[in-house]
Amino acid sequence: MSDLNVGVVGLGWVAGAHIETFKNVEGANVTAVCSRRDLDEKQIEKQFGIPLKAYKNYDEMLRDPSLDIIDICTEHPLHAEQAIAAANAGKHMIIEKPIALNYKDAKAVGEAIRKAGVQACVCFEVRFSGQGMAIRSMIDEGLLGDLHYGEVDYYHGIGPWYNQYGWNIKKEMGGSSLLTAGCHALDLLLWYMDGEVEEVTSYSNKSKSPHFTPYEYDTTSITLLKFKNGRIGKVASVIDALQPYYFHIHLTGSEGSLLDDQFYSSKIKGSTKDRWSRIAAPLIDSGDVDDHPYQPQFQSFVESIGKGKPMELTDFETALISHKVAFAADQSAKAGRPIKLSDLD
Repeated sequence: MSDLNVGVVGLGWVAGAHIETFKNVEGANVTAVCSRRDLDEKQIEKQFGIPLKAYKNYDEMLRDPSLDIIDICTEHPLHAEQAIAAANAGKHMIIEKPIALNYKDAKAVGEAIRKAGVQACVCFEVRFSGQGMAIRSMIDEGLLGDLHYGEVDYYHGIGPWYNQYGWNIKKEMGGSSLLTAGCHALDLLLWYMDGEVEEVTSYSNKSKSPHFTPYEYDTTSITLLKFKNGRIGKVASVIDALQPYYFHIHLTGSEGSLLDDQFYSSKIKGSTKDRWSRIAAPLIDSGDVDDHPYQPQFQSFVESIGKGKPMELTDFETALISHKVAFAADQSAKAGRPIKLSDLD
């Protein structure tokens, strides 16, 4: 199979990280970019170190028969429409989260993908992180036993010093604290808890700091999850945190517990529960997209296309479930009452 060609739409911070990542992915190359800005092909080749065909019109890029994959790196409200157009053009796609800013549009993307028979990767890349995969392996090996409670929390100050702040503050652009960032924590918790969410209850508020006053939506939310298998969980999404970036993970089970990169397991003979053991794996400790584990995720996606089947961990259908829970959580916070996931069907 010859290498797949990738066209990136949107040429901001995230797109730059994607382009650099693909230089280390076997079987695929970025060959085109699309932006509303006027692009000089010589200048962008100098910037990224590879020749790139420049498009200003997205539909024109979709008509390029040489492109196999469309990588959607635009602002959040554009994702759904662009993904549907890519599917209709017969292109596989990578979609930066969120898929859409409402469940109706997210489902429409799914319908287009299924009808076209193309593959899609959604950028919940934290599942491919060293820490994320090490914890999943511990669960699979039974070191924590049967989980009954889990919490994964996202703490990050997305203030004026952060690249996406200028547009992220708008409700029609960012959507919510969960949709714009905290969904990474929610998605990881769902992966660990191995069960279908039955009901969510969410509350939200925002910091009084002048850094976050311009936000048109609540920047902090806490969501309680009730799973059909009896497990319970919690996700805090705090994008107005004045502190170092912190991705908090705490899982408790019948054979042990895990706290971030520390754990205790009664399965390990000779260990005592008055001291933690430590996981030797790269941590989820940065909000900088240059530090995100895109490389193993994109490699998995490219290989899945060759096999003609959905990728592992972050295929569209899996990501849609996480989005559904996020939409239910935001609905709960707005309505001031619990929301059953079946209410969204």
